[in-house]
Amino acid sequence: MKQKKAQWPWHLLTVVVLVGLAGALYYATSLMSYEWRWNRVPQYFAYQAEEAQRAADISTVIELVRKGDSAEVTLRNDAGAEQTVTVADNSLQVARGDDVAEGDVIGVNRHWALGPLMWGLWTTLWLSVVSGILGLAIGLATGLCRLSSNPTLRDLSTIYVELVRGTPLLVQIFIFYFFIGTVLNLSREFAGIAALSLFTGAYVAEIVRAGVQSITRGQNEAARSLGLSASQSMRHVVLPQAFKRVLPPLAGQFISLVKDTSLVSVIAITELLKSGREVITTSFSPFEILFCVAGLYLLINLPLSKMASRLERRLAQSD
Repeated sequence: MKQKKAQWPWHLLTVVVLVGLAGALYYATSLMSYEWRWNRVPQYFAYQAEEAQRAADISTVIELVRKGDSAEVTLRNDAGAEQTVTVADNSLQVARGDDVAEGDVIGVNRHWALGPLMWGLWTTLWLSVVSGILGLAIGLATGLCRLSSNPTLRDLSTIYVELVRGTPLLVQIFIFYFFIGTVLNLSREFAGIAALSLFTGAYVAEIVRAGVQSITRGQNEAARSLGLSASQSMRHVVLPQAFKRVLPPLAGQFISLVKDTSLVSVIAITELLKSGREVITTSFSPFEILFCVAGLYLLINLPLSKMASRLERRLAQSD
């Protein structure tokens, strides 16, 4: 029986390479005398926001009750109307019997809020999901049109695919926002989603076309001989088999779409990368923030890649 070769030396080599890369990065930053400030980063994920509580009128503090970490302050104006506010105890600015003017700060309330990096992550996520769904629908329809026997459908779909694939996405975003968006009064979000969807749809169309054409003609002929119509044969026989074959390139296309959303920052959509650049201007910690942004992109794409691989294995078992 053939003896299985030991794999641990190769795994050890992988660790050595990764440690070497980390050491090279550290050495490169040391040459620049760069000072790492990771303690500045957490506040850009989540922070305690403060909301000032103010007096509504010229009033007098008639009662002050402390309850744990909070304080309940009751104010009464000259007309006898009372106002009760609750603030953090350590932010209290008044005492019982004090007179306050309209708009004076009594204290603040603190609550956790998402930082700019998390809001940028959310924007990237919903842009990717919406554009991916629309791009898949456009690509499926266009891919089938490219296989159609109708010359008009075939020619128009070919022109669309070649035009989109032959021009940069950045140029398409500019055209949609500054030309089409201005004429039709479209929002920047709509223009960004439209550009991303059409760009993704062109590549998905070629993936679908190649997947359908990879299925042998005999499959379609057998389905037609059993009494299925052309559309039924495509829907029930050809497309399910083609889907198994095109799943890896489709997953790769959607992973690319997540990264391509960074380009919509040119039309003032604050997605993840733009949020990171804005944070850098206030934190003066470029390397830390860029590493965090890269990590957040990985947080989206690695599970997507794993899900596609798992689905591919499950579909392979059904063959």
